[in-house]
Amino acid sequence: MASEVTYNRIAMLRAERGITRRQLADALGVHYQTVGYLERGEFSPSLHLALRISGYFEVPVEVVFALEPFPRLGAETRPA
Repeated sequence: MASEVTYNRIAMLRAERGITRRQLADALGVHYQTVGYLERGEFSPSLHLALRISGYFEVPVEVVFALEPFPRLGAETRPA
């Protein structure tokens, strides 16, 4: 079986909202290093934690997490 990698946009969502890792960790009730492990893909969240993270950011879970890499911002082709 292929490695089970979960991609996420946690760092991007935090940056957009001006939230530190510690603030997010405190809101979720996890250690701030856990947020770093999640952002770097070193740790995949439980379903419960994934749903809490998406709830915190008030977006659907698939906006935060995916099984395939997210397209790079600005990578879409634009009409000339």
